[in-house]
Amino acid sequence: MKLHAKSSRRRFLARGVGAAGALALSGCDALSRTEWFPRVLGAGEKLSQAAHHLLLPRKAMAQEFSDADRSPEFRSNGTAMPNSRQYQALAAAGFVDYRLQVGGLVERPASLSLAELHALPSRTQVTRHDCVEGWSAIGKWKGARLSALLDAAGPKPEARYVAFYCADPMEANGTALYYESIDMDDARHEQTLLAYELNDAPLPIKNGAPIRLRVERQLGYKHAKYVMRIELVQTFAKIAGGMGGYWEDQGYEWYAGI
Repeated sequence: MKLHAKSSRRRFLARGVGAAGALALSGCDALSRTEWFPRVLGAGEKLSQAAHHLLLPRKAMAQEFSDADRSPEFRSNGTAMPNSRQYQALAAAGFVDYRLQVGGLVERPASLSLAELHALPSRTQVTRHDCVEGWSAIGKWKGARLSALLDAAGPKPEARYVAFYCADPMEANGTALYYESIDMDDARHEQTLLAYELNDAPLPIKNGAPIRLRVERQLGYKHAKYVMRIELVQTFAKIAGGMGGYWEDQGYEWYAGI
């Protein structure tokens, strides 16, 4: 009981550090465009990440639940249907022509069909999704272990991050496609999945079909939906705004641990 209580306290403190920082940042778009505020955010992020790593080792598992704990509905976070003709054509055909592109700093670039992704070693887990908008939901996910895909692709020694490029445009005119990234520790974590099922059914479009990232120890905006391409990189310097993700370019923390 004592060990369980200590673990619960650690998780509570770590979740408070990450969630409070992200919630505060959600209203700071104007400040993020000043010269001084990003420096403050950078210092805060380093403190948050250091605290999270101190309280929860990188291999620590996110809490898992029973089927009975699942939420009646798992709402859509962010986009519910990408405003993209290419994506909508794939969806209309049941994603039979979908291919996940894997490249960047890998020895064996690949283009994988859904069947090939389903054939990779998989994992099923019932976990809670925590959104910066203030809601949570518990769902049952099944997907390919990202670590298994990395093993097949063969990361080069200089690869430090995994970037995810998605089908959902963030602007009304169909531009600014969503992207996110995680480091190799989180990419190889046992609970990090390329999910293709939610609650024992094929992943719904509103929840990111046909493939979405599940990185269970981070906040919801890190869980990229509608993943079309994965690229291993050494830095973020040549990716969009250079901060590692769409919302990070707007001022959110790159490391959103809970």
